[in-house]
Order: sequence, then structure tokens, then C-alpha cells
Amino acid sequence: MNEIIQPLSQRNALIIADEWHYSGQYAFYDMTADPEDYQEIINPALRRDVYYEFLDHQQKLLGFFVIEPVNGSKGTYEIGLGLAPSLTGHGLGKNFLEHIISYAITHFSVKKIILDVAEFNTRAQKLYRSIGFKQARQHEQETNNSTYTFIEMTKDF
Repeated sequence: MNEIIQPLSQRNALIIADEWHYSGQYAFYDMTADPEDYQEIINPALRRDVYYEFLDHQQKLLGFFVIEPVNGSKGTYEIGLGLAPSLTGHGLGKNFLEHIISYAITHFSVKKIILDVAEFNTRAQKLYRSIGFKQARQHEQETNNSTYTFIEMTKDF
């Protein structure tokens, strides 16, 4: 595969925000489920330079990720990611995440990566564990007009 990672374009930001809809409990991850997340992804000023798109060799949007340094922790970055709804559940997550990690290591001074995942998303937790992430803590987080339990998973590099 010849995937391309580059800054998230406005065109693809709008596709993610308005057209990506996950089924069942995973609808939690629809950008429209959280007005704050929605505004951040569609507005270039709010999106800043921390959002990236993941494309195939034909420029088709496969996924996106956000990478931000954790304040006060030199070399620690938190990554949020999303695979296109039509691609989830087909065993593509490992390749997707490994490409993101490789990009992060190459382009940032990464010493540790944090992934924060909703407690119900055991599918993602299993994937993260399979490539060496460990549960660091459990915490409550306000999102989608409520409070949810999240699992923070980390890996040192």
C-alpha cells in the first residue's frame, strides 16, 4: 500500500464532519454528535495544524488523525484517530495505526503516545493492546452532551 499522510484539507474535513456516520454504538464518534468537535474539524483556525488526512494512492480519504503535544510532557503526544466508517471492522485498523505511529515518530519528537478511547470501544482497546499500548488510567470526560468513561492507553518509544 502507498498511503499518503498530509495536512487535512478543508474538503476532506467537511466529508468527515458531514458524511461520516458510524453504525450502532459507534455513532458516538460521528462529528455531529459533539458540536465542539464538529466546529473544530470544519474550521481551519480551530483545527490548526494538528489534523492530518490518510489517503490511498488514488487520493481516496481512508481516515484522519489529530496529534498534539501533551502540555508539560516533553516528547509525549496524544493522538486521536478515525477510520472511514465503511472501513471499520474489516481488520484494517492495525495497518492504519501503525502508519500513524510511524509518521509521528518520523515527524515529531515522540517518546510516548497516548490514545484515549471510550470504555465501550473494546474493539479499539484490543487493537491498541495488540501493538503494545497499555492501560494507564480510566477517567470521566465530558463530550457529546454528557459524561463518559474513557480509557487512556500509552506506549513508550
